[in-house]
Amino acid sequence: MTGRNFLLGMMAALLAACSALTPRFEKPEVSVAGLELAGGNLLQQNFVVKSNIHNPNDRELPVTSLHADLTVGGEHVASAVNNHAFVVPAQGTTQFDMTLTANLGLALLKLSQRPDGGSAPIEYDVTGSASLDLPFLHDLTFHQKGSFAWHSS
Repeated sequence: MTGRNFLLGMMAALLAACSALTPRFEKPEVSVAGLELAGGNLLQQNFVVKSNIHNPNDRELPVTSLHADLTVGGEHVASAVNNHAFVVPAQGTTQFDMTLTANLGLALLKLSQRPDGGSAPIEYDVTGSASLDLPFLHDLTFHQKGSFAWHSS
């Protein structure tokens, strides 16, 4: 066996060992539990979004921060952040708060001026990530798309 083949064999064995050490991980489920207006004006509104996160895994989930962006009808509507670390127990649920900053006035104005007269569903897109304090898994990204009906009068 040449030195090159030996090195390639060692690299393959190391990669296989790393993948064997990486635990199986299922993505947590996040749901909104409540929304409270925390202040704002015509151009910017601030909300506290109370959310639940369920961890289906057999190990705790140490979350160091979260952020998310919401786009509705192609327009960026809101950003949310949580910079407070928390731990979700193994196979458990934890409630956490996020600060949501939105421009709902602009969003409602754009939605009311749609050329289709409000008959077509409106697409929304939520993207973001959670920073985790876990070896081999530092960022957990999420992306959800959907649509809803909007009828302006």
